Amino acid sequence: MKIEHSTPASTPELGSEEKKSLAVRALMMMADGDRSVFGEVLSADAVNREAKSEPPPTRVHGPDGFFATALWLRDAFADLKFEVKNVVEQDDLVVLDTVMSARHEGPFATYDEQGRVDQVFAPTGKSFTVRQAHWMRVADGKTVEHWAVRDDLGMAKQAGWVPPNPTSLTRNVLAARKLRKQIRAGRS
Repeated sequence: MKIEHSTPASTPELGSEEKKSLAVRALMMMADGDRSVFGEVLSADAVNREAKSEPPPTRVHGPDGFFATALWLRDAFADLKFEVKNVVEQDDLVVLDTVMSARHEGPFATYDEQGRVDQVFAPTGKSFTVRQAHWMRVADGKTVEHWAVRDDLGMAKQAGWVPPNPTSLTRNVLAARKLRKQIRAGRS
């Protein structure tokens, strides 16, 4: 699948190392950055191509959407960390080869295209470590686009989501009911 994007913008004010540093910062802030950092690193109309299965607030373009993604991850995963193994830059594109690690301590929910809760995984307390590649497009000194290749199956196995068993399925159903009830009450 080809990702559509605008013509690569010239970023003469940033050299290769600055673009790499910006992309690394854009990823690392997901684990512990406050809202102000997101505004420093992301353009006002930055697009997160991975938000399609995330909660509706994450689908907003710009720093607010990315910050909502960070909060969504932090709510589910304690000790969230990203380790950058390799960084490659060409023109306006920076690719980060990373390892994500965390412990599943809160409900983790995915959402359908209409923004409705699709699946909920009740907390297992299990830790996981998975490889990911994050692609960042940079323009005018800010990150303007993000997409990723993740090992979601590896994460699901390590977090204890698969293979499912009767106990985990029951816990997931109860967690989904609770989340849907909170959303209806306006407390997501």
